[in-house]
Amino acid sequence: MHVLMVMAAGLLLLGVFVLFGWLWVANAAGMVLAAKVFVPAWLVVAGVNMWVGVAHAGYSVRDELPILLLVFAVPAVVAGLIVWRLSHS
Repeated sequence: MHVLMVMAAGLLLLGVFVLFGWLWVANAAGMVLAAKVFVPAWLVVAGVNMWVGVAHAGYSVRDELPILLLVFAVPAVVAGLIVWRLSHS
């Protein structure tokens, strides 16, 4: 359940990034830039989530690594789809 909540938070954060991209630039290029900036920011957040699982929840890095990849990949792929869609429209 925690994994789903973290991925949902990532999608929500992506939405915030894209919204601010639209508000600051008021065109698709700003939204594309915001989605591109989201990816490294989300990698940091997903890494912190992994660190919490290792340091405080008692999981090993080996246990947490697949979860990190899943938690990072879903919002990052959606961000990539947004970049692709907005770049080709």
